[in-house]
Amino acid sequence: MFTGIIEATGTIRSIRETGGDWRLTVGTAALDLRDVQLGDSIAVNGVCLTAVSIGDNNFSADVSRETLACTTLQGLREGDAINLEKALTPQSRLGGHIVSGHVDGLAELLSRRIDGRSERLEFRVPQELARYIAHKGSVCLDGVSLTVNAVNGCEFGVNIIPHTAERTTLQALRPGSKVNLEVDVISRYLERLLQAGAYEKISEGITLDQLTKAGFGH
Repeated sequence: MFTGIIEATGTIRSIRETGGDWRLTVGTAALDLRDVQLGDSIAVNGVCLTAVSIGDNNFSADVSRETLACTTLQGLREGDAINLEKALTPQSRLGGHIVSGHVDGLAELLSRRIDGRSERLEFRVPQELARYIAHKGSVCLDGVSLTVNAVNGCEFGVNIIPHTAERTTLQALRPGSKVNLEVDVISRYLERLLQAGAYEKISEGITLDQLTKAGFGH
């Protein structure tokens, strides 16, 4: 599990194809790997990968065909910058929201504009994922936990403060860029409960109509 608070950016050192899969080696000069062991999870642009080897300021991970087909990792090239976050430990602060590292789909940047010292970014998502995105809810974009400021159908907006821009790869996005999207896992579980008719057991007095009006299950 992760928080969506990026610890450092790294670079792709090498990509080796292995029978259709990839062996990815990531340079991590700014990320302390002393507490990382073989088999630990590290989020790369929001994608949970398993460290299969650890070197000096680098680690390697295998990327399956499924992951390549469903994420933006397929477009990476040597030298590209990526967002990095190590998995949660029992002592970690949960500064963002609960992130699994299992990408739901891709979002496309439509526009970005200056708003004071921050920037407003507008994204479009596939229709089947739009119902999981709610005003003032959370999304994870390329591994970065963000608050949704506005929702309009399949489009939503987020605000990027200078600190986030400086410490992540979001600053390099341009209209047309694709990012890995993970919706809030709570919305998925809630939808499943509603589909199963379990909403009646959640709490006395809470109805499907109330949850729908609150933005859940859309």
